[in-house]
Amino acid sequence: MTMLITRRASLLGLAGVVLVSAASCSSVAGSTAHAGHSTSEAATGALIMAHGGGAVWNAEVEAMLAPLSKEHPIEIAFGMAEAASLQSGVKRLEARGVQRIAVVRLFISGESWYERTEQILGLVPGAEPQSGEHAGHGEHASHGSSGGGGGHSMALWRIETKSSFALSKQGLSEAPEMSEVLVERARGLSKDPSRESVLIIGHGPEDDGENQRWLTMIDQRAEAMRRLAPFKRVQVETLREDWPDKRVVSEARIRSFVEQAGQDNGRVLVIPYRVSGFGPYANVLKGLSYEADQKGLLPSAGVEHWVRRQIKELSAGPFRAPQQHAHGV
Repeated sequence: MTMLITRRASLLGLAGVVLVSAASCSSVAGSTAHAGHSTSEAATGALIMAHGGGAVWNAEVEAMLAPLSKEHPIEIAFGMAEAASLQSGVKRLEARGVQRIAVVRLFISGESWYERTEQILGLVPGAEPQSGEHAGHGEHASHGSSGGGGGHSMALWRIETKSSFALSKQGLSEAPEMSEVLVERARGLSKDPSRESVLIIGHGPEDDGENQRWLTMIDQRAEAMRRLAPFKRVQVETLREDWPDKRVVSEARIRSFVEQAGQDNGRVLVIPYRVSGFGPYANVLKGLSYEADQKGLLPSAGVEHWVRRQIKELSAGPFRAPQQHAHGV
């Protein structure tokens, strides 16, 4: 069968993860980052942790945050809870007079890198102070080049800071705002719900128990789509793409669903449950017939509303100060 892709947006596939330079993620949307508030008003700010991707991926995050940057001092720490990226973001906020930092973790799962982030911020034991072995992992090291040639630095060390922190725990899989994003995507693709099946695909973790939690929470977000129209079926799957033995099973199940749903003149709508882009799904579904607009959860108002809610809730406190840890702990 021939793969049919509705090109309602430019291709945002995320084939690999790279990080932008520290300069490109220093302040959200350039000069707008300081609009609407003075340094004296900036005792509380927000640090947005985001996985990071190519130029388009990162630009979508920055564009989503631009309106919020007029309301709060905001900086971004791209990466998978990378110490160097977090240190850079915290330093930039502190340079703007921020003393309390609301850390919004823009990940699909609220479980992703939570304890690691606490350790890096010094809120719990587990990370040593930066030492000579981490030389070169400072302001610029973890971001690579703006051309996309960088990679992840997962060195674990505790940042230097005098700020206190409040960390978000809710992931986008749990966010009620994402239900409307799914509805928006379905409306854009659907022509005749009575003969259409919807497949929602997420990245997925390695652990089986955590993966089931992903599926359960995303399926709860999908209930809004089931109420929207009489689709034949709405199915949630995770590819578990970073673990070959898990992926091969998931991939077979995903392809089987698309093949069966496409029989008897059926249409399959594929919606990625990712922050941005279509990920590797075009390759997974190669040779099959389906409709997709290539969009992740961004661009959408729903993600912006979720971030705004997180900042508001975290800003109410409590905030935690870094602990004093004995050397070597």
